[in-house]
Amino acid sequence: MKVVIHDKRKIFAIQEEFTQVFPYLKLEFYAKPSAAGGKAAKKLLKHAGKTLGECRTVHNAGKITISPTMTVVNLEQRFSDVYGLSVQVFRKSGNVWLEATITDAWTLEEQNKEGESLSKLN
Repeated sequence: MKVVIHDKRKIFAIQEEFTQVFPYLKLEFYAKPSAAGGKAAKKLLKHAGKTLGECRTVHNAGKITISPTMTVVNLEQRFSDVYGLSVQVFRKSGNVWLEATITDAWTLEEQNKEGESLSKLN
């Protein structure tokens, strides 16, 4: 999937695109990056109605290609390095969303399958 990135784009639009491809994953946007290996602070979570221009430090326009074989850490790093966006991937586990920090070396496909598997147990 290719996601268009520009300052006027709304966060919720990117989140919806991402969830259509990976229904057991969600992408959250933050005001600033979390500490290495640390949890992202909820109070820094950007509202889905905001535009990308309101929450990023690098104002490059372009497209980011997201593939099932991309790892979580690579996806998050790409958003940060190229577009100045702090994002975090969460995986569904039953009725809760877990940060994919411990398993961030897994591919998005592996994360999504695990989320589906864990959600069907409940």
